Amino acid sequence: MFKKILIANRGEIACRVIKTARRMGIATVAVYSDADRDAMHVRMADEAVHIGPPQANQSYLLSDRIIAACRQTGAEAVHPGYGFLSENADFCEKLENAGIVFIGPKPKAIRAMGDKITSKKLAAEAGVSTVPGYMGLIEDASHAAKIAAEVGYPVMIKASAGGGGKGMRIAWNDAEARDGFDRSRSEAKSSFGDDRIFIEKFVEEPRHIEIQVLADSFGHCVYLNERECSIQRRNQKVVEEAPSAFLDAETRKAMGEQSVALAKAVDYESAGTVEFIVDKNRNFYFLEMNTRLQVEHPVTELITGVDLVEQMIRVAHGEKLPFSQTDIRIDGWAIESRVYAEDPYRGFLPSIGRLKRYSPPDEGPLDGSPASGMGPSGRAIGGGAPVLRNDTGVSEGSEISMFYDPMIAKLCSWGETREAATDAMAEALDRFVIDGIGHNVPFVSAIMQHPRWRSGEISTGFIAEEYPEGFNGTEADGPMRAKLAAAAALLAKASKRRSASKAPSLGENLALSQESGRRIVFIGEHRLTVDLGETGVSVDGVDLGPVEMDWRRGRQTAMIRLGGETLTPRVDPIVSGFRLRLKGIDVDAKVYEPHLARLAELMPVKEAPDTSNLLLCPMPGVVVQIAVAEGEKVEAGQTLAIVEAMKMENVLKAENRGTVKSIPVKAGDSLAVDAVIMEFET
Repeated sequence: MFKKILIANRGEIACRVIKTARRMGIATVAVYSDADRDAMHVRMADEAVHIGPPQANQSYLLSDRIIAACRQTGAEAVHPGYGFLSENADFCEKLENAGIVFIGPKPKAIRAMGDKITSKKLAAEAGVSTVPGYMGLIEDASHAAKIAAEVGYPVMIKASAGGGGKGMRIAWNDAEARDGFDRSRSEAKSSFGDDRIFIEKFVEEPRHIEIQVLADSFGHCVYLNERECSIQRRNQKVVEEAPSAFLDAETRKAMGEQSVALAKAVDYESAGTVEFIVDKNRNFYFLEMNTRLQVEHPVTELITGVDLVEQMIRVAHGEKLPFSQTDIRIDGWAIESRVYAEDPYRGFLPSIGRLKRYSPPDEGPLDGSPASGMGPSGRAIGGGAPVLRNDTGVSEGSEISMFYDPMIAKLCSWGETREAATDAMAEALDRFVIDGIGHNVPFVSAIMQHPRWRSGEISTGFIAEEYPEGFNGTEADGPMRAKLAAAAALLAKASKRRSASKAPSLGENLALSQESGRRIVFIGEHRLTVDLGETGVSVDGVDLGPVEMDWRRGRQTAMIRLGGETLTPRVDPIVSGFRLRLKGIDVDAKVYEPHLARLAELMPVKEAPDTSNLLLCPMPGVVVQIAVAEGEKVEAGQTLAIVEAMKMENVLKAENRGTVKSIPVKAGDSLAVDAVIMEFET
């Protein structure tokens, strides 16, 4: 076995590879840019080598610096993770020429499958079902519109060398086809150095389902069942699960066998993923093959018990797969939520900065029971209790940089059933505390509560269909609002008692006792009367049953039992109350004694400043283009500017008709959140 390997990546995937290598007794080498000098993967590795400035094209994408780091440290092999150089055949060949093993497929397979146009042709030749489209060279935006019309709208415009949702647009008419082509080509060139674009038919009501394959150098290849990745926003996966609630055994077998046939057609070795689009009748069509480890690989590991990173290392070392297709099973259900540095309350715009607080839920069995051991996949062995796994590359104090992908962590849950895994995920998300940046935990938490997710009736259009105006938090219904009011009153009472106590016990269980009384709680437009009894609580005259609470001032979450239900809200003090967040709900609860409540209702509400005549930068980023000039008249929907952040181009459009008064910025400028890009005449 290898004695030392280098991980040519950063963040959570670098940490993930290090964990398996450590378990296998293999020493590890990390590489890092200036921005990652203090990163977790650097601290975890046995050695670390600096490779350049923060920009990926000056550090992580420079193959010569990776090879130099291998020579400097004596690393015998390189694991590329995903992204960066993971699907770069030239890098693979350079490693081979330097006598260094690439932990992944051979250059032939990378080239064949890494190019989406070529891969579709090979898939068709291998008998894999493919979606209609145009695989030839597209000259310009007008040519793209002509082809799109011939294929038939709607169409998907995609970068040939793309991935991760970059360089992808859906077009429903000629105008969108032209604009989508320009944007996709620009993103593809900046992200992958390859601006070739192809167009294919967009399947309506689709599901995104992929098959994990694993092959060795002796001709053995197996499929490890499927992952469903239909919960996407702007073609970027948000929630994945394994298995799919939609597939039957017959379709799963057909998709798996076609995936293996494709892998064998290119002499594939290592782990790889064949992605399909599946329609409502379970007809499936080949999308692409990713010749690397997928971001969402943990859910496959959790239901099969197979450590994919370990098998990649063993295959690269020349070992045979230790199992056959008949050995692969589906054990339980697993869900992965991607925790992103994206603010759902600001249109999911990227958020950068320092993690002032980062407290993920504890990994392992949710019920706290001891496991008889931990399997290579990270799931407890010998018990049916739901289990949590958190793959991350950050810790409290880490910096989320504008130079890289906005992922913070991948929170995974396992349960014996889909319902159990969903409940475990929902509870875990309520326990996840992140401060200092905007993040999507409330949004993913809301998805876990959504009836359509719970039923399994999902598609890639789920987010666009269920949240067409974006996400502003889930509205609390009457019963939940009553529980939140009760929680706020209990928290206020506990906080007041803590202040009055001369010698408090910081670890005490704050069960309801002694003091009782009435509180008025305001949640939005709602006024609720909460009566705190000796052992229980009622809201607007409705008894909520016995109460128990575990919280102390300064703790970020509380455990509150109302009747037979346990709530775990995030608690942040505000003036006269608390901001409470759970299950995707985000409310300010103001708590008053009755005589003060009457006065509070008379207080004027402070109005926000009027910025309707300004175009503000919605996220930290770099101005790519200013599309209008001072004095120009613009129409609603017209493109005003393009700002790039975290490798994605964001098009800013006019909300109303108007005239541009001034533009204080220019292309190339770096802007902060809410920086003025242009002003309009009023």
